[in-house]
Amino acid sequence: MDDNKIEIQTDVHEKQKDSEADAEKEQVIGEYQRAQIKDMASTTTKSDKGVIHCLTIIGQIEGHQVLPQETKSTKYEHVMPQLAAIEESDEIEGLLILLNTVGGDIEAGLGIAELIASMTKPTVSLVLGGGHSIGVPLAVAAKRSIIAPSAAMTIHPVRLTGVVIGAPQTYNYFGRIQERIVDFVVKNSGVKRERFIEMMLKTGELAADVGTVIYGEEAVKSGLIDQVGGMADALKWLHGEIGKDKRADGEQEA
Repeated sequence: MDDNKIEIQTDVHEKQKDSEADAEKEQVIGEYQRAQIKDMASTTTKSDKGVIHCLTIIGQIEGHQVLPQETKSTKYEHVMPQLAAIEESDEIEGLLILLNTVGGDIEAGLGIAELIASMTKPTVSLVLGGGHSIGVPLAVAAKRSIIAPSAAMTIHPVRLTGVVIGAPQTYNYFGRIQERIVDFVVKNSGVKRERFIEMMLKTGELAADVGTVIYGEEAVKSGLIDQVGGMADALKWLHGEIGKDKRADGEQEA
């Protein structure tokens, strides 16, 4: 009888310890998520449907030149290591990219876009507000691209700040940079090359510039973006792809 009491007390004590350990673990995870959001504007969430990392690309894409402190920016030296860590992680199963950017440094933006495009895990981009300029390659880099109905995307030729040498070589260089962007966008989306260049070089739409501004439904009709939608659509697609990967892994093990 006494032995039974001791066993019951031991079980209760062990359950209490497990409960305290779980509570402590949840607190640590909560603090870690808050730190992620504060420092890197990203967070990792876990549910029954999978583990998803949410990454935000907002403001101006900062490249080799440091932007003024009052400018909201995304630093490529912060994003690139995160993408490598997400791809290598055994826990994270999918990546959600929230995009609201005015554009920025071409090489930094293309570098981030190339990394996203080369990832093996399910990736989905959600364009909110705007995905302008170099934000276009970033939007199409994910395996699935979604745009909010009210969001806009500006497609325009390459620009250069600073000293410009008026020589044929300068314009050839411009053309080669532009080709890199066009090639990437055409490869990673459904837009036709001729149509994309046409939108890029269009005159008469922008008051003081060359190019085109397209909105949600227009971006989908052009083939640039996969669908119009929101957060629920992005998560639904990710959960579906994560489920497919899990089933495929289960079949391989069997």
